[in-house]
Order: sequence, then structure tokens, then C-alpha cells
Amino acid sequence: MKVLVTGANGQLARSLGEARLPENWQLNALGRPQLDLLLPDTISKSFDRFEPHLVINTAAYTNVDQAEAEEELARKINADGAGHIAQICERHGIPLIHISTDYVFDGTKIHPYREDDFVAPTSAYGRSKLAGEQRVADTCARYIILRTAWLYSSFGRNFVETMLRLAVTRDEIKVVDDQFGNPTYAPDLADCIVAMAGQIFQDRYEDIPWGIYHAAGTGDASWYDVACETFIQSKQIGGPVTEIHPIRASEFPSPAKRPANSRLDCSKLDKNFGLRLPSWQVNIAECVRRLHNDKLRTSSDI
Repeated sequence: MKVLVTGANGQLARSLGEARLPENWQLNALGRPQLDLLLPDTISKSFDRFEPHLVINTAAYTNVDQAEAEEELARKINADGAGHIAQICERHGIPLIHISTDYVFDGTKIHPYREDDFVAPTSAYGRSKLAGEQRVADTCARYIILRTAWLYSSFGRNFVETMLRLAVTRDEIKVVDDQFGNPTYAPDLADCIVAMAGQIFQDRYEDIPWGIYHAAGTGDASWYDVACETFIQSKQIGGPVTEIHPIRASEFPSPAKRPANSRLDCSKLDKNFGLRLPSWQVNIAECVRRLHNDKLRTSSDI
């Protein structure tokens, strides 16, 4: 089975590249300039070249704050680009797994968000991702939209990597403690996607409950909680550690308004596919270790 993954340089695509795949799978991860969501021709040519049986769209404009000044660009990538992929998938009968975000919600709900809860994004990024969801749902018959949250890994820029990087040069860091969500280890999400795709093809599209699903790490936390756990694990392996202080989000203004509650109810994923991501704390240690080892290797190469 040939699987086309967009957004090759992102956390999730790189995690899919390391995931344990079935023997009959051939995974092709493409990014710019080969496959650019701003250029529909590159999408069509990539499909023609690889003739995929499944597409996993992880590509996106993800700079949440910059999107406030570049909303048109974010929409072209996250909505129009997703729409182009969905059109080709529908034309050729190819199932599509499209990655979305907790930012489609406004964060005012007290309990974790379900898939059918009212969507009301408060940021340009959230609006562009919601528009992408709508394009996929309106275009494809065979689609899975996976909303995830607070992705972290040893790849690229993310909260865990940022904490460790800042700890090298700062004696203290202030971290928001009144925004809550489900930290999600990208390799765990990659394993979930592989398992879901395996079920899709095992059933040969029959009786698959297509639609929107939430897929995030089990258990909730504040950003401050994640920072504390990150430095606990870093200290154990001799990595960077610094003093952290909890603050309210109102003390840390940013261009984009972030949801106070990003917690996602993932019970639908468990019910329909029997899939549940591990607790968010489980793989913080692995992530910190990999980041630490990568830093050591980089230093030794200089």
C-alpha cells in the first residue's frame, strides 16, 4: 500500500517516517518545493507520480501568532490547500486523513470538547484550520479529520524543545498556568494514525465510521505542568534546568488569543477504532532524552 504524507519536515510527518509500518506499506513524505499547498499543480503532479492508496495531510501553516498578520496566507495553505488535496482524493477515490487542531474551539467550555461541540475559533490560525476541515468534509466521502493538541517531539520547534533551549541561557522562565490541554507526543499520534489506516484497509472501506475525531494524549495539563515535568526529566539525565514561575495568560500577551481550555474528549476514537493515546507524561522522558542526545551530537560535531 502506497501512502502519501504531506508536510515532510513537520513533527508528525517525521514521526510517521520513524513509525513501525506494516511490511506492505510504502510511505512517501513530501514537502516544499515538491508538494506545496500554495501551488495546486505540485499537488496534482505528486499524486500522479506516486499514485497513493491513502493520503495523510499533515502540512499546514502553524505559526499561530504570525497568522494574525498573515491570515490570507494561512487560509490559502490551511483551507485552500487542504481543499485541493481533498478534491484529488475524491476524484480518485482515495481515503484522506487530515490533521486539524484544538484551536477550532474558543476554550470557554468547562469540560473537554467533543467532536460535535460548537466551533468558534478565536484566532486567524484557528479560523484557517476550521475552513480546511469544512473543505475536506464538503468534498470527500472517505475522510477522517483528526483534531489534536499541544504536539511535542524531538523534531523542530515545540514547547518541550523551547523550554530546554531557554533553560540554557536563562536563570528563570515564566510559564502560563491557566491554559489547559492534552499534551500529545507526535510519535504516539503517528502510531495511532498507522493503526487507524490499517483498520481502514483491512475493512476495505466498508463500515468505516468516517468523520471527525479527537486524538490527543491522555490526561490534561497546564503549560506550567508540562514545563515542570520537562525539567524533572532533564535534571535526571544531566540536561539543562532552570527556575520556572507560574503566571496567568493575561500576564503574557500575544497577538493570537489562545483557548483557555483546549482539552479534547477522545472517547469517540476509542469507541469506533479502539485507539487511545498514552498518558502525556509517559513519553516526556523519551522526548527530553532525544533532544539532549541530539544537542550533544551537534556539539561534538562542531
